[in-house]
Amino acid sequence: MALALVVPALLLNPVIAETVPVAAKVTAAAKQSGSQQGNPQGKQSTKLSINKASPEQLTAIPGIGQKKAQAILDYIKANGPIKDPKQLTEVKGIGDKLAAKIAEFVSF
Repeated sequence: MALALVVPALLLNPVIAETVPVAAKVTAAAKQSGSQQGNPQGKQSTKLSINKASPEQLTAIPGIGQKKAQAILDYIKANGPIKDPKQLTEVKGIGDKLAAKIAEFVSF
């Protein structure tokens, strides 16, 4: 019965249909990197460790393609680990908005 309600919602709202696979891809990439971070409520949420991620794992993050993934890896190699979302703006091609979006999916 619940499935009957979910399927039409996915068909009528493409944003919902698009969000589910993105979250699943980032979660799968985070599991591959071995990154798990707890949240304040004590629940486990899986985030990708940006400093340990492969290019393939980084491209699972919305807004990150192959070029930006490589730019992130080059930045880490040249400057050491990224410690916070603001530091992401130092990577070529990443501004404040994209850094904030990426921060939802990664740990530092």
